[in-house]
Amino acid sequence: MSGELLINVTPSETRVALIENGTLQEVHVERNAKRGIVGNIYLGKVIRVLPGMQAAFVDIGLDKAAFLHASDIHTRLITSAVEQGEQDVADIRTLVHEGQYLMVQVVKDPLGTKGARLTTDLTIASRYLVMMPNSSHAGVSQRIEDDSERNRLRQIIEPFCDEQGGFIVRTAAEGAGEDELVHDAEFLRRVWLKIGERKQRKQTDQALYQDLQLACRIIRDFVGGGLERVRVDSRLTYQQILEFTDEFVPEINHIVEYYPGEKPIFDLFSVETEIQRALQRKVELKSGGYLIIDQTEAMTTIDINTGAFVGHRNLEETIFNTNIEATQAIARQLRLRNLGGIIIIDFIDMADVEHQKRVLHSLELAMSKDNVKYSISGFSQLGLVEMTRKRTRESLEHILCDECPVCDGRGQLKTVETVCFEILREIVRVNRAYDADKFIVYAAPSVSTALNDDELHHLAELEVFIGKQIKVQSENLYNQEQFDVVMM
Repeated sequence: MSGELLINVTPSETRVALIENGTLQEVHVERNAKRGIVGNIYLGKVIRVLPGMQAAFVDIGLDKAAFLHASDIHTRLITSAVEQGEQDVADIRTLVHEGQYLMVQVVKDPLGTKGARLTTDLTIASRYLVMMPNSSHAGVSQRIEDDSERNRLRQIIEPFCDEQGGFIVRTAAEGAGEDELVHDAEFLRRVWLKIGERKQRKQTDQALYQDLQLACRIIRDFVGGGLERVRVDSRLTYQQILEFTDEFVPEINHIVEYYPGEKPIFDLFSVETEIQRALQRKVELKSGGYLIIDQTEAMTTIDINTGAFVGHRNLEETIFNTNIEATQAIARQLRLRNLGGIIIIDFIDMADVEHQKRVLHSLELAMSKDNVKYSISGFSQLGLVEMTRKRTRESLEHILCDECPVCDGRGQLKTVETVCFEILREIVRVNRAYDADKFIVYAAPSVSTALNDDELHHLAELEVFIGKQIKVQSENLYNQEQFDVVMM
């Protein structure tokens, strides 16, 4: 991978774009007023236990109580329950109780109406290692495939794994020296001691530990992944990044640059244009086919269509080629839009089983570049591919967009004709309920024009039916679905 980070900073917002081989692949946005809290550690207080849901609500100082499921409670608490003679350890009431203080970590930001998701299985990340204070385990990232390298790394960190905590070696540590790993292990232990000191104060309205700000966090997570350049358009943030890299990743100092250019940094590689495209339902494919991506609260659905692509041989080849091209676009859009949860992909139906296998393989290959955990199932009996992608933060659409006040999130408006008929029915209803001499209808220009033109005969029939005059007046500030029937 040939990667470059573009960091755009304003007083209220930081945006980071990951460019791979000249193409935008990921966008990360952090607003100061709504900074994400994933990775933060709190001393939370259990305020309610729900046996029916096998969960508890925990106060960590946010507007909404956070959610802790029994499956996210660390095994040490479960083991403790077993030692005390509890038989049904699956019961949340054997693990926590109201009023109890727990050290918890946020694994999912609050999403919509849902509070943050918590775990008691704490982790603290550095450049090369992830510390697990509740475990003495020594592990190595599965992405490091060389057995001799895995053994070397495990031997280096095993002496640091004891009752104070265990460590997992991150992918970025492949080829790292012993001194660097030891430095990270000692640093993480110091951080954990600081967290322990803060815990003694029993403050539930402040984080015991906060993850790095966006710019430094992205650099930490992507270093070692082929980054060749980091450009930032804020001198202050540039200095902060250099301080961070000086301490943790000095070997990449030379790739960090301050960008003073007159052209906005996100105009490089057409990042702003790509962000706007990522907010649209339709994604054009180079062949002429296209994707339709619909994001709902329950899941994300992706539909593939051949569109204008007619191919050069036969229909089956056209369908296969479109589906193969779609796999690359799907993998990129999932990363770019930060879509997570359940994802249903409706590939164009393929009669050839071998074609199905090759499309699945192509999707796996395209998704292998994604740093977020995912799982792909095979084709279902209905010809759909089901997959999941870990969701920790809000999607790009949820960060940048709000529900449409006109359609209330439906994505569609009632037709002018439909609104006209609603107005006629409303006049009949009001006439039956109240005594009025005449009616005035206030409606959007498109609707008022229709009532005075195409629907004029219906309006005249209604005047005869109720025996009263009806006047229509245009209101420029009304949206297409908005109207008022006023009695005079």
